[in-house]
Amino acid sequence: MNVLLVSGHGNLKNDSVANKTIIEEFHRLMPEAQIDKLDELYPDFNINVEAEQQKLVKADVIVLQFPVWWYSQPALMHRWMEEVFQHGFSHGSKGQVLQGKKLIASFTTGAPKEAYTHEVLGYTAEEFVMPPVVGTARLTGMELLDPVVTIGVSYTSRNNPEALADMKRRAKEHAQRLVGIINNIK
Repeated sequence: MNVLLVSGHGNLKNDSVANKTIIEEFHRLMPEAQIDKLDELYPDFNINVEAEQQKLVKADVIVLQFPVWWYSQPALMHRWMEEVFQHGFSHGSKGQVLQGKKLIASFTTGAPKEAYTHEVLGYTAEEFVMPPVVGTARLTGMELLDPVVTIGVSYTSRNNPEALADMKRRAKEHAQRLVGIINNIK
């Protein structure tokens, strides 16, 4: 099974603890998977569409890994999807190459669980983030698997040793849950 994890963090190396740890642990547990770090590949947002489409063609499982920024995917991941998921490739009468592939949304939030309630924001984190992912899966014919979500892992906590340790622990658990879902695909 070919697994492609697409990291949509805008600055994974310098501005992430949770997503960086998730990807490191994921790579440790699933070293054969391809990891596509968009911030390293396309810091200028100039996506190599053909190269990215070929990665999707080869993949059996596609993981979208990202932090939630302003209640959605980061701009770089959104741009990647706008460019790569083209009519005639991913959807439309001739765009059937993604049909049957597995799609997993794997994301984190900095804000705590208490912030993502109907009472506070009007939506849960999943209700904010998942509709575009669900629509993409339906449009392209991909099978959407359960999302993997870790809430309350703010980068701003990195200077607190206890919070940092907890964030890394939770990020590793996130990666383990993600690998568990992939390993259970039949």
